[in-house]
Amino acid sequence: MSTNRVVTDIKQVTVRFSGDSGDGMQLSGTLFSTLSAIFGNEISTFPDFPAEIRAPQGSLHGVSGFQVRIGAKDVYNSGDKTDVLVAMNPSALKVNAQFLKKGSIVIYDNDSFKKRDLDKAKFETEDPFTELNLNHVQTIGIDITSLTKASLENSGLENKDILRSKNMFALGVVCWLFNRPLEIADKLLEQKFGKKPALVEANIKALTDGYNYGDNLQLTATTYNIDVKESTKGYYMDVNGNTATAYGLIAAAERAGLQLFLGSYPITPATDILHELTKRKDFGVKALQMEDEIAGITSAIGASFAGCLAATSTSGPGLSLKSEAIGLAVMTELPLVIIDVQRSGPSTGMPTKSEQTDLRQALYGRNGESPLVVIAATSPTDCFDSAFEASKIALEHMTPVILLTDGYIANGSSAWRIPEMEDYPEINPPYVDKYYNGNAEDWKPFLRNEATDVRYWGIPGTPKFMHRVGGLEKDRFTGVISSNPENHQFMIDIRQNKIERIADFIPEQEVMGDKDAETLIVGWGGTYGHLLEATLHLQDSGKKVAFTQFRHISPLPKNTHDLLKGYKKVIVAEQNSGQFAAYLSSKFQDLSNIHKFNRIEGQPFKVSELVKEFTKIMEEA
Repeated sequence: MSTNRVVTDIKQVTVRFSGDSGDGMQLSGTLFSTLSAIFGNEISTFPDFPAEIRAPQGSLHGVSGFQVRIGAKDVYNSGDKTDVLVAMNPSALKVNAQFLKKGSIVIYDNDSFKKRDLDKAKFETEDPFTELNLNHVQTIGIDITSLTKASLENSGLENKDILRSKNMFALGVVCWLFNRPLEIADKLLEQKFGKKPALVEANIKALTDGYNYGDNLQLTATTYNIDVKESTKGYYMDVNGNTATAYGLIAAAERAGLQLFLGSYPITPATDILHELTKRKDFGVKALQMEDEIAGITSAIGASFAGCLAATSTSGPGLSLKSEAIGLAVMTELPLVIIDVQRSGPSTGMPTKSEQTDLRQALYGRNGESPLVVIAATSPTDCFDSAFEASKIALEHMTPVILLTDGYIANGSSAWRIPEMEDYPEINPPYVDKYYNGNAEDWKPFLRNEATDVRYWGIPGTPKFMHRVGGLEKDRFTGVISSNPENHQFMIDIRQNKIERIADFIPEQEVMGDKDAETLIVGWGGTYGHLLEATLHLQDSGKKVAFTQFRHISPLPKNTHDLLKGYKKVIVAEQNSGQFAAYLSSKFQDLSNIHKFNRIEGQPFKVSELVKEFTKIMEEA
């Protein structure tokens, strides 16, 4: 290995792997981010899939990307622009040219930049870098395809399998550039392809040869070391939001002493929750792929009636289909967790892109007065805590809870320390045989704790507490079907009061930033990292600003009104047309200080744009 090279220490770097859907960019990006997390870096990733299942090879529509930001600290999101782009074809270069910083390194496959490839990307000349005005970047052309073929010519693999390994050659070059240890990547490949030893050997060889190619030819004048953070001792993993959501449900079931049941139907981008829970028979999880969205939620309602921690997962279109059954869960007052991984809509929209456009549907998308709890996870790792809390609220308050995540944090990942279960609170459902103080013969299924308005939970098979529940309105005393107008008004009010009283059991909303700020930036859900970084940039420029991100949507924290009232300007930033801003205005009609910032592009916020637009709003008279 060559030693006459300059190694530069850097705080952060953003790398994007990009190519066709079949080029293995998601795998390369995942491996690079995972080994960086293991190495001790903070990470934030952004897998960017094409909406088409398989667009024509080499086309602009078929570009698949994986972006990862790595650093020692302050890695709040996956980054606006890239320091290094791996472009496996001209379309990948063209799509991602807008994200290249001045001085960025572009590693590209010479073999895939021939005239026919340039034509597919709709270039008009044979010099794509000049055509895209990329004279500010450093280009490194490598015969990646040819070198991969040469590397694996004696592997015994078919040509198509050899070509699939070119992503590993490219990854090897990137590992050399950032001094990443190949031993970790080798072990990750063994885990990935363990049942196919020939593929393990081929991928490791291509990876190693890519690393050695960069080292022997000294492709750049310098390589880079990324600072590592000081971490609390424990077990760490690179976890995406969907996996963290699944783990949060499992943890809640463990703390409640209940079996976890998931009834679900595959839908992008939520399917991985079903996949992960299907593997977890070791925790007694029952996860069923049902025939449709309606069967998914109704099977979960049945499991809830039977005494399970019941959940169902979906995205926006599926939430629409589940709406009638959610109303049933509201009427029966059964605990249920509904996970909505938001994607671009309406209709099938852009299935692989992310938005925050399901908030109104979560709050109001049912017939009748159907109040329930809505919370929103703020990051991939927070999906664990949010799923745990959603389960705790559902079980202890006998209500459906909608947990909103989104495609960005569901597919994106961060380094996560696996928590100790004793650090999480116990979950105590209001079992009728444990908490009801009256005589069993006097109990009816809709009698409730007067302090919380929560009805007692009679699990089928509990001695002396046999009962029935259903979707028709019930008499508040007897539990039998009732059409009495006064009773209906009472039951409407009591179900609403039960949800509002949950505000007593959630934390007050916290604010970070300048105590004397006149402007408050407000977000909710998965935009947390971008809004936090934008706030820090504004503070660095000398502006007085504060920031708060809402996890609890319905009910809102008890101090929400007073908090918002205390600022001259409240900027509510959302990836929709202003749904949360409208919700706040409807809840607190005396507020006149709310300003909106909205983008609905299917892509994450850009921090640079947030800073620019927030500055404009702050400076307006």
